[in-house]
Amino acid sequence: MARQIELSFIVQPRFEGRCLRDFLRESGVSATLIKAVKNETGGFWVGDGPARTCDPVHAGQMVTFVLPPEPPTSVKAEPIPLSIAYESPHVMVLEKPAGMAVHPTLNYKEGTLANAYMGLLQQRGESGVFRPVNRIDKDTSGLVLCAKNVWAASLLAKSVRKEYLAVVEGRVSGSGVIDQPIGRAPDSIILRRVTPEGKPSRTEYAAEQAGKLHTLVRAVPITGRTHQIRVHFSYIGHPLAGDDLYGGSRELIGRQALHCAAITFEDPVSHKPVRVESELPKDMQALLSNCEKDLKNL
Repeated sequence: MARQIELSFIVQPRFEGRCLRDFLRESGVSATLIKAVKNETGGFWVGDGPARTCDPVHAGQMVTFVLPPEPPTSVKAEPIPLSIAYESPHVMVLEKPAGMAVHPTLNYKEGTLANAYMGLLQQRGESGVFRPVNRIDKDTSGLVLCAKNVWAASLLAKSVRKEYLAVVEGRVSGSGVIDQPIGRAPDSIILRRVTPEGKPSRTEYAAEQAGKLHTLVRAVPITGRTHQIRVHFSYIGHPLAGDDLYGGSRELIGRQALHCAAITFEDPVSHKPVRVESELPKDMQALLSNCEKDLKNL
């Protein structure tokens, strides 16, 4: 039997006399979720009794409700080893290795991060749905932030910030911003390019280590376009090592040298900032140590 998830909130003084609906919406409970709670889990309780969403609430009262059951999922549970970088009652941050797709697709029906997540829930005797807040390419490694329930998902999406480490070709120094629109390349459903017809895209970066042939940069995508970091660095003449889709060479590494190295977000319950970090994977470490003997800290 699926475990019920009960949420409780204390009404703050600023909500004194306001309707329950307003309090719930500002606590991250969407209109869709409010409707589902009413129809599926017995509605909302304020103090010791049931309450309508139009009823006023008062400072210090406890508002309680049960989340609706998770919808069915077609993702198969598989016993794949899973590295958990962080976990709390509503959040899980996973370490995805390079070469693993996040979701099942026509080309990758099994062996994905979603399959591994469902396998973990099965092992724990729990039910749920795989809800990644950020997604990374199959050949990109690093952190994936997951919401354990529908309430946490929207709150995490609003606060998440991702930092990537990338090894780019050529020497890059200092810090900068790449502010160029990105759109689809003609006659391709995969390839992206910088184009005036594209969507606004902004990447902030800072060089961390530089050698003769490569530079380790920390990149923060302010927008979230497909292949954004890969396209932007290719555009300024510094494609990612291994990224042959955008002009990089695979001579020294067999995939794009890109790693989601840090994720920050606001905890849904405490509202305190949380930062989770991940070490540079071995193939990117080897690329730097073996091929750039003269690395210098910038």
